[in-house]
Amino acid sequence: MDAALRAGIAVYNAGHYHAAHDAWEEEWLERGDGDDERLLHGLIQFTAAVHHARARNWAGAVGLCESAGEYLAGLPADYRAVNVATVRWYLDALGSDPERIERAASPRLTYDGDALRLGDLDAPAGVEAGVVLGEHAGYDEDVFEDGARYAREGLADGELNEFGVLLCDFVTETEQRALVATRLRQHVQRRQRRENDVAGLFD
Repeated sequence: MDAALRAGIAVYNAGHYHAAHDAWEEEWLERGDGDDERLLHGLIQFTAAVHHARARNWAGAVGLCESAGEYLAGLPADYRAVNVATVRWYLDALGSDPERIERAASPRLTYDGDALRLGDLDAPAGVEAGVVLGEHAGYDEDVFEDGARYAREGLADGELNEFGVLLCDFVTETEQRALVATRLRQHVQRRQRRENDVAGLFD
C-alpha cells in the first residue's frame, strides 16, 4: 500500500489532481472496512473535491468535501505518515467556501513530513506513478499495465529491471516521455513475443 500511497501523493503534488486517485483506487478496492480503507477513500474524494473546485463545479466540490471529511474523521492526525489533519482542515474550509480555490492553492500532501515530488519517489512508487501518468497522458493503457506487471515481478525478486527503469524515467523525464513510452512498448512487445514462443513449445 505504501508505494501506491506515495505515488498518489507525488502525482497530486505535481498538479495532476484528477489522476492522483488512480494510484490509490486499486488498493482502496482491495481493502475491507477499516482505517486504511477510510484513509484511501477520503484521499480519493479529497483530490476529487479539489479537481471539481478547480473546474468551478462548486456543488460537486462541496458534496465531496463533506463525504471526504466523514471518511477521514477519527483517523490520527498523521495516519500512515500522511498529513491527515491538514487535509481535514482544508476540506472544512473548501466545503464552506469552494471559491477559495481561486484565491489560494490547495495544500500539498505530505508523507512522513515531506511534500513528495515525482523525483523523490523510489522505484516501487515510481512504477505506480508511471502507470497513472502514462494512462492519463493518453498513452496505450495495456502497454503501461503490462510494463508495470513485469516491473513488479522484478521488484518482488529484488531487481529493478528494464520495465521498472523505463516507468521511473517516464515519471521524471518529462521532456522525453514520448520516447520513453515508445521504448517501453518495444520492451513489452519483445517480452510478450518471448512468452508466446515459449508457450508455443507446449501446444
